[in-house]
Amino acid sequence: MNTNDLWVFGYGSLIWNPGFKVATQKIATLDGYMRSFCMRSIHHRGTQDHNGLVLALDEQDGAHCQGVAFNVAREHADQTITYLRERELISSAYVEKILPIKFQEGGEVLALTYVIDPHHVQYCHLELEEQAQMISTAVGGRGPNTEYLYNTTDCLNALGLHDPELDWLTQRVKQLAG
Repeated sequence: MNTNDLWVFGYGSLIWNPGFKVATQKIATLDGYMRSFCMRSIHHRGTQDHNGLVLALDEQDGAHCQGVAFNVAREHADQTITYLRERELISSAYVEKILPIKFQEGGEVLALTYVIDPHHVQYCHLELEEQAQMISTAVGGRGPNTEYLYNTTDCLNALGLHDPELDWLTQRVKQLAG
């Protein structure tokens, strides 16, 4: 691994659908942020008329988020950054930051990370039941909101990164969606 390689922190759909060439990946933690369905989706998993919800990193004192650190070789870094900006900055609700992440096995690097802008119109804080109601019926340009939730929860659980809120949401959305 070259120190000029790019690291990207994934906490949601990047875990199961990175969309770029990954050299290696490691379990990592980002301190000061929590994974949360705090972003209304009006493009990928919902529409303007029927919002869905997607995960975002919400800055919170004392919080931490476990996810996956993706290492991208230097020769693919520019292409990866361009791709991620097109994917993640579609509505400017995310802010691109370089933040320190800690590997589960030890060590720390700076990683390209997308966090929510708490002043953006798509930012929201909803009770879990309201989240489940929205996710169970929303569909956007990339498919059903349920698929996003299920894939993320399944991948986190497979990696041993259990998220109690996502587990609860998955069970509740499955009840609602039939």
